[in-house]
Amino acid sequence: MIEIILQWEHGAELIHDTPLRTKLAHLIDMAEHIDADPKADERTLKHLMETVAGKVRLASLLTVASALIWLPQAALVALAIAGLLEGQSGPGPVVSMLGFAGLGLMRAVLSYWAEGLLFDAGTQVVTDVRTSIVSREMRAQGSGAAGSLAVLAAEKLDLLVPFVSRYSPAQARMMCVPLVILAVAFWQSWAAGLVLLITGPLIPVFMVLVGMAAKQASQRQLADMGSLNDLLIERLSALVDIRLLAAGPVVIAEFADGAERLRERTMAVLRIAFLSSTVLEFFAAVGVAMMAVYVGFSLLGTIDFGSYAAPLSPAAGIFLLLLAPDFYQPLRDLSAAWHDKASALAVAGELAEWQAQAPVQLVGRGGKADALSGAAEIRVFDVAVKAGDRVIGFPDMVIGAGESVALMGPSGAGKTTLLRLLAGLALPDHGRIRVCGQPLDAKVADAWRARLGWMPQAPHFLNASLVQNVSLGQTGNLDDALRAAAVEGVVDALPGQRFARLGETGGGLSGGEARRITLARAIYARPDVLLADEPTADLDALTAGKVMAGLATLSARGCTLIIATHDPALAARMDRTILIGGDA
Repeated sequence: MIEIILQWEHGAELIHDTPLRTKLAHLIDMAEHIDADPKADERTLKHLMETVAGKVRLASLLTVASALIWLPQAALVALAIAGLLEGQSGPGPVVSMLGFAGLGLMRAVLSYWAEGLLFDAGTQVVTDVRTSIVSREMRAQGSGAAGSLAVLAAEKLDLLVPFVSRYSPAQARMMCVPLVILAVAFWQSWAAGLVLLITGPLIPVFMVLVGMAAKQASQRQLADMGSLNDLLIERLSALVDIRLLAAGPVVIAEFADGAERLRERTMAVLRIAFLSSTVLEFFAAVGVAMMAVYVGFSLLGTIDFGSYAAPLSPAAGIFLLLLAPDFYQPLRDLSAAWHDKASALAVAGELAEWQAQAPVQLVGRGGKADALSGAAEIRVFDVAVKAGDRVIGFPDMVIGAGESVALMGPSGAGKTTLLRLLAGLALPDHGRIRVCGQPLDAKVADAWRARLGWMPQAPHFLNASLVQNVSLGQTGNLDDALRAAAVEGVVDALPGQRFARLGETGGGLSGGEARRITLARAIYARPDVLLADEPTADLDALTAGKVMAGLATLSARGCTLIIATHDPALAARMDRTILIGGDA
């Protein structure tokens, strides 16, 4: 049963464990030192591409081949037009048309094949990373800001797809196609080749300058997206307090400021993108215009230099004019894809930061397992754990099957920590714990938790009906559980009664009612051991009495009770009390 509860309870810990100011300070520090390790994002991005390197390499070669097919297509067009202009024999319009169409069909097939490979590669990269995030966070305990992590997994990772599908193919085309066209241009006319050679490098130089600004702008935008989502989750978790303090206008102003800041960051990215596109188009247009001027004046006889032996022919001139735009096209494609790389590097930087974190992992697999056999006896020997700069030590204890024990001590003494150790959610840094005659470690943790019930101090629910929240998909006697927890009247008063949808925060239930629902869940599952954290805290005497009666029902059925509490009345009902910290 405890395994099922943990699946959504860890998500709640992401919200409640870390104060808001700590998270915001972390995000501000990240924004101020946004590129502290510029190589980390490059290493991470390179590592992500390793699994799809074969597909991307093949697709890049296909796009290069597709782009180079334009050369024979342009030659056919040039020969056909020149033949019509000069009345010379050539391939003829029909043959040129059929050849052009055949080459175009081949080009389309190659492009379609390459695009399919690239889309699959991009999807695979995103799926693999998203799976790794979900797999680790499912077993992580208190791993940090849930909002920014959710945005990273659900939205930001999608920015890797354009990078995978566009940048590497564009880079391959830039490294090959312009050089081939440049060689062909020099073969036809050294002046035409010189025009391309002078104007071509201007685009990559400007691309590098713009790329650095684009990367920083993308990093700031993505950081603001994460911080805004963290702020939203924090404020939603404190919605009741906000209403009680009448702080709604202040919160709304915070969101307005955050949204405006994100809008400004987004517009900054777009401004850089549009500016770079405009300048790159300008340089490409200038290069094509210079080629057109040279070819035109050469064919008119005004310019008599630039060719080798004979003057520039109409076929050669038309051929050069058709090739000039495609000389700049790979450079323009790479410049456009450079923004995709900037976004991908920003995402990779966040991913590298997430990978560098080392959250405490749930002991065991965290999945369903057969219950551990043997008497539910618990032995604790010389156990201690590190909590920041201090070490919390616990007294030795032996808790027999069916015994009821109260853990008492001052706040911060480690009562909740001890419950987590006894549940196998964490391992002690020193000493050992034995359950059912076996050491409590990763090998037996899942099987041990299959015999446990968990009653947290802050109840959490599935966004489902009350029946589903109590049963958790297991079979049992629901009426008996509700009756033993003294919660039947509460259930009958809910809209929809047993089929009322509670929501994750138990909407419609008071704190005491929510705690009795979790008690009903524990009674329903009939665990061998129940671990309860402050089950009567902040409850009035009448409600606390009902909770104590429900716990007594469980104890009477042979369930071992281990309860962390400050309540002397509850402790008096237990078989014995163990002091944690203080006078322990």
